[in-house]
Amino acid sequence: MILAKRPDIDRFLAKPEPGIRAVVIHGKDRSGVAERAQILCKAITPDLNDPFNVTVLTDSDIDGDEARLEEALTALSMIGGRRLIRVKLGGEKVSVDKMLAAAVKTHSDGGFNPDAMLVIEAGALGRDSALRKAAETARGAAGITCYEDETGDVARMTREALAADKVGLTSDALDRFVSRLPRERGLMRQEIERLALYIGPGSGRTIDVDELEGHLGVEPDASLQDAALQAFGGRPAPSQAGLRRALAEGESAVMAVRQASIHLGKLRRINVLQGAGAGAKEAAKAAGVFWKQEAEMLRQARSWRLEDLDLVQDSVNVADVATKTTGMPEGLIAERLLLEIAARARRLGL
Repeated sequence: MILAKRPDIDRFLAKPEPGIRAVVIHGKDRSGVAERAQILCKAITPDLNDPFNVTVLTDSDIDGDEARLEEALTALSMIGGRRLIRVKLGGEKVSVDKMLAAAVKTHSDGGFNPDAMLVIEAGALGRDSALRKAAETARGAAGITCYEDETGDVARMTREALAADKVGLTSDALDRFVSRLPRERGLMRQEIERLALYIGPGSGRTIDVDELEGHLGVEPDASLQDAALQAFGGRPAPSQAGLRRALAEGESAVMAVRQASIHLGKLRRINVLQGAGAGAKEAAKAAGVFWKQEAEMLRQARSWRLEDLDLVQDSVNVADVATKTTGMPEGLIAERLLLEIAARARRLGL
């Protein structure tokens, strides 16, 4: 069975047909795949952490160990309730694809524990995928392809999420906000949550375009500033996340490199002023440090000495030129720069 239309998918996920024993959910948007799989799995068993009725497997668990998958599919529930076997695929290995296709066919025919549900999450599966073919053609199986959300779907999702927090947007503001959202579901959800926090959860407020622009106008730039702050503070993961969020929001890698340079300049200014006898807070203020970041900037300035900053300045200059001339992926250049800075910061004890 093939499920492609949103209303059909939503109905099935909320209440899967009793005769379906295996479902393959796949698509380029992995967070969209995961979100739908989560809804389906909760319809099978409310407690996804139940160690008796829920088994979660990955590629590495079953690659070369077909018996492990069969064991999970054959096991009976010891405490009642329906068994759930959830397989999360991170790669596209042909041997795993074929093995799972065979398992889907056997299980959909009732060859294992007929009361168990097999849910497989995968990236975009081509039409030549044996797993996709098995899910779409085998009796007792279903294939769900997750396509990019339509604008109308995104608007509906935004309205519903904001309404849950008792806030909202005017019609024009909603159109403006939806047009700025990334199309990856995970990022989309994060942006809607941030907007709800900006408006004030539970406030009952509905904001218009002018007020929304105040939020949109600062967010991408703020993400880049935060990415630089985290990198110089020796925190690679938050830095990387901030950069990716800003790029998804439409900011450029060139601006990311520039923000790293600006941050470096502030640390250099603090160092120079303190070397000339200025107090820490006085130096931070003169360097243009935002008051909320003052403590963190002064912490960083104690470790980043001028000679260390000179070395990073060389890397920033190289990255700046590379984003404009080499033709290499700009995002990767900026990300490599921030990760290099974070690694240096850690070596300095940050």
